[in-house]
Amino acid sequence: MASEKMSEKRFICIICPVGCAVTVKSDSSGNITEILGNKCKKGDKYVRDEFTAPMRVFTSTVGIEGALFPRLPVRTSGLVPKNRIFDCMKEIEKVQVKAPVLVGDKIIADILGLGVDLIATRDLK
Repeated sequence: MASEKMSEKRFICIICPVGCAVTVKSDSSGNITEILGNKCKKGDKYVRDEFTAPMRVFTSTVGIEGALFPRLPVRTSGLVPKNRIFDCMKEIEKVQVKAPVLVGDKIIADILGLGVDLIATRDLK
């Protein structure tokens, strides 16, 4: 009988200042079999989410016309899948906004159909 191959992946939990070093063990199908090193339940949830479907807030800049600076800082209004970050970058390369822009203005509504907006993070008049 062949033994099933197990793998390990290490994370540093960023939920609190403790920064636990957490190890996730999984089977050959990618199912979590064990989590070691977290000191709280929040750390367990964090590494489960990070292992199965990592998400990030996407931040960048877009071109702006008629403002003091040539680039406007932007971010997503929520989390996007980590594997879609480069798709977001390609999408915002197409964007050129016109001043004035206020913090929180939608630059792209529902970017890539991900359910989050790309918003301005600075006023530029």
